[in-house]
Amino acid sequence: MSLSPLVPPAPVVRLTSLDQFRGYTMLGMLLVNLIGGYKLACPYILRHHHDYCSYADTIMPHFLFAAGFAMRLSLGRRLETGGKMPWIRAIRRVLGLALVAILWYGFCSLKGVIAGFHEAMTEGGFFYPFLYRLFKRELYQTLLHIAVTSLWILPVITSSWKVRVWYAIGSGALHVILSYWFNYAWVYSDPTGIDGGPLGFLTWSIPALCGTLACDAVKASGTAATGRIAGWGCVVMLIGWSLSIGTTLYNVTEAQIQTEQADAVAALAEPKPTSPAANSPPAGPVAKPLIQVLDPKKYAPDPVWPTWERLKNWERTLVEPPFVRPPDAQHRRWNYWMMSQRGGTLSYPTFCAGLSLLIYAGFLYVCDGLKWRLGIFRTLGTNSLAAYMLHDIAGWIPIGGKVIDQHFPTNSTLWVGMLIAFGIQLLFVYGVCRLLEALGWYIRV
Repeated sequence: MSLSPLVPPAPVVRLTSLDQFRGYTMLGMLLVNLIGGYKLACPYILRHHHDYCSYADTIMPHFLFAAGFAMRLSLGRRLETGGKMPWIRAIRRVLGLALVAILWYGFCSLKGVIAGFHEAMTEGGFFYPFLYRLFKRELYQTLLHIAVTSLWILPVITSSWKVRVWYAIGSGALHVILSYWFNYAWVYSDPTGIDGGPLGFLTWSIPALCGTLACDAVKASGTAATGRIAGWGCVVMLIGWSLSIGTTLYNVTEAQIQTEQADAVAALAEPKPTSPAANSPPAGPVAKPLIQVLDPKKYAPDPVWPTWERLKNWERTLVEPPFVRPPDAQHRRWNYWMMSQRGGTLSYPTFCAGLSLLIYAGFLYVCDGLKWRLGIFRTLGTNSLAAYMLHDIAGWIPIGGKVIDQHFPTNSTLWVGMLIAFGIQLLFVYGVCRLLEALGWYIRV
């Protein structure tokens, strides 16, 4: 029997740069989500548009990057101390987050859920349309995407960097194949999917796995890894932007626009019968009936794999630089190769994964190297799940018997009212998270 005093295990030291990065992401989410509804007053780049990558679209990939980083860091520590991979614990945590997501989004969409349930009952108990919409759209939002993506990358989370890189490439390639087969048309058909729909985890795995690679670099070299992470971030951004060049294949010339307008006028004057075979779009076998439902004036009939005719007529132009507004749908048909958060298209999360690496490198240098940090980033970053949930209900705050939207209508053109509404809701979210922090309570992903 040993009489030596028991030495408690060393406390886990939190990575300040990761908390600050997560806090920046939370603040960015609050900004774009709380003012994005003011479409007439909100700057264009701070809103989601689904046909290019705006600032608003950069936030979601940061969440996946941080989740992958934290997952690799946490499981790596447990593997080092315990000697074996805690598979059961990891799966339980992922499934727990998925359950929280389903319950939370069901609660936030309660009015719509009740209306859908009532509609299903009045139509004779046909629950399929109700459940279809619920699981395709309402429930598949940020938290559930994080949970499903975490489950998808879990088998390779402790593998070598080469395995994880090839896993990311394979996931992206599988997304392209499934999008050609049916997924692109399915996500954009009614009810439209959110953030890539149920199969979005395939491309969301790219920023998540980039987070695991950044974790490896930090564990190996600390702040000395800043330059390497930033450099690889630029490379990945370039790859993502290069993939989006394919969207220029779908440019519509002025001559084509005039021809389409003339054909539309002629069709109104004397409609011509056409056979279904003549209009069969060059899409995947399952996608054909879905493509036919989409608006041909907005969506290309060959959105994933361009026809030979389209390839021959390509003008070999470069796509717009990141964050620059693209042509409208009349001058460029929507397609798989454009950056789109709604579609979860390959170019978008790839570019944003590189951006996440670059921004995190800045936090690594400033926070872990220079020891600078912001209190609001710390508060939001260490209570990220609480902040996320609070932002969903911030608009319900009653002021003088009215909710915020009634005081500051979202159809207003006044940016002052928009900023006041944002400030009130931000103060609510930050205040509650600060209280939780003071009490030592942390609710995080």
